Amino acid sequence: MELNKGLIAPSLLSADFSCLFKDIADVEPLADLWHVDVMDGHFVPNITIGPFIVKAINKITDVPLDVHLMIENPNRYANAFLDAGARFLTAHIEAFSSQDEVKEFISIVKSKGAKAGLSIKPATEVAELMPFLSDLDMILVMSVEPGFGGQEFMPVAVEKIREIRKVFEGMISVDGGINAESARLTAKAGVDILVAGSFIFRAEDRVKAIKSLRSAFEII
Repeated sequence: MELNKGLIAPSLLSADFSCLFKDIADVEPLADLWHVDVMDGHFVPNITIGPFIVKAINKITDVPLDVHLMIENPNRYANAFLDAGARFLTAHIEAFSSQDEVKEFISIVKSKGAKAGLSIKPATEVAELMPFLSDLDMILVMSVEPGFGGQEFMPVAVEKIREIRKVFEGMISVDGGINAESARLTAKAGVDILVAGSFIFRAEDRVKAIKSLRSAFEII
């Protein structure tokens, strides 16, 4: 699975789950990936969805699923989400207790033909990712504290993206508080994937919102 850079990944956490399939159909023509947030109530103080819902989403869309695990023990559940249809699978570097566990996660993901990613919280140093750069397909920079949608963008993410871009040739994604302004800042810093939830799904004109994000890549 090869994808061009400069991608928009609407975050389904901000969709209306009472009419989820309708929201997916509404946005799908302009989406490059679907960003699916998985929270367990332990690693973050919120609970969202599991493999069963991921599998259901995968059945009704042709857009690849970018599944973001905000959970403890990601290796325990990685296969379940991969089997459910995750084409990208990302876990938090903070969720692992050793480098061997991180390497195991990357191996599990790649064994299923998916793209392996690691994510960092705003307070986590980029140095934590360095031992794994050659094996990763994607790095997800959190620009808010993980756990809830609708938060404001944290500018510290811009410098992290710049730092990662200097040493990493894979894809860089950013998630949290993304709107037209923060999209421009992060695209200029070197990001490849913009994850946006509230800005898209709560917009009066979703097409216009997505186009404004995509234009951030056109002005670099």
